[in-house]
Amino acid sequence: MKRILIDMDEVLADVYPKFLDLFEREFGRRPEREEYWGKKIYDLPNADWIRERLHDKGFFADLPLMPGSREVVQELSERYEIFINSAAMEFRYSLQEKYDWLQEHFPFISWRNFVFCGDKRALRGDYMIDDHVKNLRHFQGTPLLFTASHNAFETDFIRVNNWEEVRAYFRGAV
Repeated sequence: MKRILIDMDEVLADVYPKFLDLFEREFGRRPEREEYWGKKIYDLPNADWIRERLHDKGFFADLPLMPGSREVVQELSERYEIFINSAAMEFRYSLQEKYDWLQEHFPFISWRNFVFCGDKRALRGDYMIDDHVKNLRHFQGTPLLFTASHNAFETDFIRVNNWEEVRAYFRGAV
């Protein structure tokens, strides 16, 4: 079986609702998409403190699923070896919270197929779906860039905008 490596944050787990809520609590308004499109929300003026919330206990525990992710990953798991990967070492509490989150939302993926690391250059597979260009640049298989605000203007990779496009890509790749 061919192997697909799938990132968590901003690919399986939708971090942006939490970022937007934090911004709104602090500034009394939600930022318009145009304000943060092409960057991280914590790159907005006076919002750099939002990145620090990633260190908070509970931040990763209750993130919503990206629409369609569970269904498409389950379909893919019938034809591909799936490894869920995350650079979970930077934020102290994220390791356990991400493990528990995967157990809850993707129970059909074995814990043996969870890879929590500090640097994804060590990972090997046939395909990698990730929102960070830095993780795709050195990948030796086929990299797929999952659209997120911070990579909106990147053009060096095959882009998938959502899980329906992931499904369509792999239907054609078989």
